[in-house]
Amino acid sequence: MKKTYINGHIFVGDSEDHFANGMIVENGRIKWIGNDPVPEGETIDLQGQTVLPGLIDCHTHPKYIADALHGVACTPPNVNSIKEMQEALRKSPAYGKGEDVWIEGWGFDETKLAEHRSPNRDDLDAVSTTQPIFIYRSDCHSSVGNSKALELAGIDENTPDPVGGKIERFADGRPTGFMREVAASQLLIRAKSAQSYEGDVQNMVKSSEHYLANGLVAIGEMMGRMKPYTSLKLYQDAIKGGFAPKASIYYVFDEIDPEKGLQPSGDAKLRVAGIKVFMDGSISGETAFNADPYPSGKMGVSLTSKEKLTRAVNMARENKLQLAVHAMGDQAIQTVIDVTKDLDPWLDEMPSVRIEHASLMSDEMFIEIAHSKMKYALVTQPIFFFAEVESYRHYLNAEQFKLAYRVKTMLNSKAMLGLSSDAPCTPWAEPDSPFYSIYAAVTRKAANGDVVNTNEAITVPQAVLGYTRDGAKIGGFDDNGTLEAGKAADFVILNKDIFTVPHNELQTVRVKETWMAGEKVFEN
Repeated sequence: MKKTYINGHIFVGDSEDHFANGMIVENGRIKWIGNDPVPEGETIDLQGQTVLPGLIDCHTHPKYIADALHGVACTPPNVNSIKEMQEALRKSPAYGKGEDVWIEGWGFDETKLAEHRSPNRDDLDAVSTTQPIFIYRSDCHSSVGNSKALELAGIDENTPDPVGGKIERFADGRPTGFMREVAASQLLIRAKSAQSYEGDVQNMVKSSEHYLANGLVAIGEMMGRMKPYTSLKLYQDAIKGGFAPKASIYYVFDEIDPEKGLQPSGDAKLRVAGIKVFMDGSISGETAFNADPYPSGKMGVSLTSKEKLTRAVNMARENKLQLAVHAMGDQAIQTVIDVTKDLDPWLDEMPSVRIEHASLMSDEMFIEIAHSKMKYALVTQPIFFFAEVESYRHYLNAEQFKLAYRVKTMLNSKAMLGLSSDAPCTPWAEPDSPFYSIYAAVTRKAANGDVVNTNEAITVPQAVLGYTRDGAKIGGFDDNGTLEAGKAADFVILNKDIFTVPHNELQTVRVKETWMAGEKVFEN
């Protein structure tokens, strides 16, 4: 089946300024693109609308999003206190549905709550003591559960802290319900996931339209798990049920059997792509590993030693996988550079090492990257400073703050730049809308109107490339990223021209239609 699209404002995506007005699609692929096509097959008049290549979020957490979509948003502007959080949880569709049904929430940041503290088990027990409750903190590293959730996870005053995490406790030794960092949160997550695998699959299937509504045709799953089941199996079963986006999975290094290793597998629709390593935590949680202490005197957390990182590098190299390293603090990022800069890249088509977030980077780091053997990608999230600027102002000194999310410097560096969301790991109700990230990258304005390092602003076409061409290259989505002949006919039609709309309106741009393989899969 052939389709010819005419009268469009089509961003081809192979450069910052290449546009066309028409394209021909055949058998799900771009056959031809250019100006004034001779129609073949069905003719579709775009009537001047703006078309982009299908968008790519190369760092996100689809399993978490699937949970969040049926959970409660504990974020501003609707939830600004623990009392409002309790009220929101009582309105959850899961509330009152039975003792084996978890009530879930996401997105709280204690610095944004009126009480200026995290909720604890007692706060959540006021909502329910018979149903388990689980809420992710905004960074998706830490979480909180009620007494029932702790009971199902087997956590009591005698439970030791897991390696790399901490079970917070009251003065009497009783767990507060707050689980600090990923290793501790996993204790609750495993108990929750063990309840209903089929429920997890159905949540993933239901999340498909969420991605298509945001124009996202491909996603990077950056929290691939081996327990209690493999993420690959979850995605395979979700795809059978109708999950549409293409996906690449990065498995958490700590869960990979060192005797078995991990091999790349799959195809353009779904594949195992890499290994994920955590160097530190988050700035808003005072757990990012910085050279300078936080105002409280805390030093953040170093979750991975140079020796352990080297083991992960070796596994990635031996198996021809990407190494994706979470590093937010300047000291954490420096450690990644120190361990990898003198190594030969082991992948040809994409960067061998991805530094995820790259929140605080000095000029010296960019110089080291410029002179390194290694091919790096810097995958960053402008929505972090958009939604969390108060935390950054509070926890970083003036010199550190100048280093926050240096998107323009990243773009002009030897590393490849990808923009992404890390959703739902930020306190914003639409955490993976590409248009909020593009707005933040271009205007450098936060949700509260604060301006963050304006010298690091980039242009709209540059930001769009971070979600298309460069996101595809970094994530290995070879069929996507541009609308060149031979590529998949995956594209989006916007409700406004993102290239001419005033910059202060960029966050109001929305996807009108999403097409995959030449077929319309979403229409607003």
